[in-house]
Amino acid sequence: MIDNRILAENLAELYREAADRYEALPAFATRNRELEWQPVSFRELYERGLNLATGLIHLGVKAREHIGLFGDNRFEWILADYGTQLCGAVDVPRGRDITEEEMIYIINHAQIKVAFVETRQLLRQVLKLKKELPKLKEVILFDQIAEPKKGVRQLEDVIDMGAKLRAKGDRRAEERISNIKPDDLFTLIYTSGTTGKPKGVMLTHANMMSQVKVIPVALTCTDRVLSILPIWHIFERVFEVFTISCGVCTYYSNIRHLADDLRNVEPTFMGSAPRLWESLHQRILKRVSEAHPMRRLLFHTAYFLSRQYKNSLFFLFGRELRLQSASTVKRVLLSPLHLLRWLIVTPFYGFFNVAVLEPVRLSAGGSLKATISGGGALPVEIDRFFNYVGIPVLEGYGMTETSPVIAVRLEDHIVIGTVGPALEHTDIRIMNLETGDVIYPNTKLPHDGRGQRGEIWIKGPQVMKGYYREPEKTKETIQNGWLNTGDLGMITFNNCLKILGRSKATIVLLSGENLEPSPIEMRLTQSPYIEHCMVVGQDKKHIGALIVPSLEGFRSNGTVAKDLEELSKNPDVKKVIQNEIKQMISVSQGFKRFELIQDFRLIGKDFKVGDELTNLYKMKRHVITDKYTALIEEMYPAENSRGG
Repeated sequence: MIDNRILAENLAELYREAADRYEALPAFATRNRELEWQPVSFRELYERGLNLATGLIHLGVKAREHIGLFGDNRFEWILADYGTQLCGAVDVPRGRDITEEEMIYIINHAQIKVAFVETRQLLRQVLKLKKELPKLKEVILFDQIAEPKKGVRQLEDVIDMGAKLRAKGDRRAEERISNIKPDDLFTLIYTSGTTGKPKGVMLTHANMMSQVKVIPVALTCTDRVLSILPIWHIFERVFEVFTISCGVCTYYSNIRHLADDLRNVEPTFMGSAPRLWESLHQRILKRVSEAHPMRRLLFHTAYFLSRQYKNSLFFLFGRELRLQSASTVKRVLLSPLHLLRWLIVTPFYGFFNVAVLEPVRLSAGGSLKATISGGGALPVEIDRFFNYVGIPVLEGYGMTETSPVIAVRLEDHIVIGTVGPALEHTDIRIMNLETGDVIYPNTKLPHDGRGQRGEIWIKGPQVMKGYYREPEKTKETIQNGWLNTGDLGMITFNNCLKILGRSKATIVLLSGENLEPSPIEMRLTQSPYIEHCMVVGQDKKHIGALIVPSLEGFRSNGTVAKDLEELSKNPDVKKVIQNEIKQMISVSQGFKRFELIQDFRLIGKDFKVGDELTNLYKMKRHVITDKYTALIEEMYPAENSRGG
């Protein structure tokens, strides 16, 4: 891709080159009030970062040492990152919603001596836990307080300290920068989880630079980017580094002001999540439903024409979802029909596109070149809606362990229902879950294995160095350079990756929350009335459960049934199970709110070895999911009924 992005060996070098190239151009902007933004130039950001780095070195921070960075989106966060990278250290980020247990574990496991904290509330939390954080010596606060306590410093005070040292000729930060190697860590991100402890994902400067190099979006210093996703997540962070390399100004927004900022900033690019597009989709449809009947008719006519126009284009250019080998005869026969439809629809579409759909596009700012959606699957109805109305949503796929992007749609090759092709320099394998054989690419299979489902493994420069102080877990996840994503997928016949679900147990909700189902399942199967339980909810708003009731348990309680099928249809049985779930899975029992089961379905057939269970009696989640898809979908009627 040819554009003006800076390609460097490490983040510190990138930050320096951005200051030299873009100088007084705005790098970041903070919202004071609507239509009023306070910008900071690339030069000012870099110089303040150098001052902060020097202050950190003076406080005793050594090269490659871990620095805590606890907070959410704001200019001081990126400034703290500049200071950390420019002194050759490694940041360990986490959001404001960090729990006390997570804070204790992360600070101690990462051996953090110095930590940035965003708010006074976070500071109080740290000070409360001080006795359990023996290695933590210095806390640097973003917010202002009148009289900092011992061991607590204001961010500006550390910057001023560094500025005075630099005025006297201190150049230790520059020396640190010159000694940073591509394989050095730039961040250590702890993944959330409810089984065991969080795992520290080690990402290197080379990992980050490989992403900046191949993100398939061309930006220049005239573009505008809105930051809305949590900055401590690698997904948002890689885009912020990417925009720095392109000389683009990033505007920090939040959910409360998003609608106004989309309209006022008119971003040309942004990282996004499915929930943002769901919310915008609902808002648009609500506005349409409340409009005058004539306006409603105009909108539905415009959308119908757009759908016909785009679908014909997708077919003619081979961009429709192709899960099977295309019949040459079928394409020859259908192509003239699609061409004819396209020719007939185009004049009408052109008018309605400008008159009716343009105001819809303005709700997303009106100037978006593209947005990459990640952090969860984009519902296909939402996907179709925005791409049909002309808002190019480029769905991506990745994970923290891959820095994060593995695959992403290309703007000139959007195949709805897929996450696009693998990034440049990234290899994908589809593996047979049962045998471990390579399904794709495999020249011995029809069509090299396209269209066949299996587990996704990837190899590329974005793959993490490993899990910090967890060599065994690293070996389980990375084998011969190939990383097991734990996701199921296939390569389509137009060479795009389609995600089909999870092979590993971890569930990622639509909100982006990660949860491990095992503790919930283990707790429920302690009930005498529950034989088996599988938690579901991947890419949904909440979790549900498939439950096999215990025939023996209910018989001992006086409930007579000849078999499981009869038992599962008994309304009294459902009430008992519902009560068990309510009592056993609750906040008072130590579960988080997003871990509470909102719905369940009873299964009238036992799980058996060789079918739903392995020889070690572990559930084959993908088999159970495939077998009971209809029951699972019943638990999410509102989500399944959304359409465009």
